Amino acid sequence: MKVLIADDHQIVREGLKRILHHASDIDEVSEAENAQQLLDLLETQHWDVVVLDINMPGKSGLDVLKEIKHQYPKLPVLILSMYPESQFAVRMIKQGASGYLTKASAASELIQAIRKVYQGGKYISPSVADKLAEALGSETDKPAHESLSDREFQVFRFIATGMTVGEIAVELTLSVKTISTYRTKILEKMKLRNNADIVQYAVRFKLVE
Repeated sequence: MKVLIADDHQIVREGLKRILHHASDIDEVSEAENAQQLLDLLETQHWDVVVLDINMPGKSGLDVLKEIKHQYPKLPVLILSMYPESQFAVRMIKQGASGYLTKASAASELIQAIRKVYQGGKYISPSVADKLAEALGSETDKPAHESLSDREFQVFRFIATGMTVGEIAVELTLSVKTISTYRTKILEKMKLRNNADIVQYAVRFKLVE
């Protein structure tokens, strides 16, 4: 296998490479530190599995995942994130990820997950499987943030980190008016009053660092 790691922290990339070099069936491990570098490497070389972090400079992991699945629909993407499965796994799986692991997972589990997605399977924990089943069932009793679209969720997280509407507009290359519209929809859907409520909610559900 040829595995491509995409994470913006060098120490994480180095640690992952050391782990994967112990696997006899992984022939090559390379790395990308941002979204553009990842997409460039995908364009110039063949890869068997991508290990992708959610927080990526330039583009969010969710946007990168969508782009990868659009251009390379058969390429397995394994999400490896610091965020708990309960907050992001279902959203990433729905967008085409082949699996979701937290960075607290054991080294052996990472290798096992890579092997499974390489073979065409899905690597998800029992808790994520339960949440996927719930997502396909009733809409009741779901956390409010799960009602947001992917773009609304992205804007929600930017607001929760303290970014202004103008800063978010620049980050996403959208107009200030468009971001303001997203903000209004977020507040309405989640029944929140203002940015302070968004911050408190995000902290409560561990949706931001």
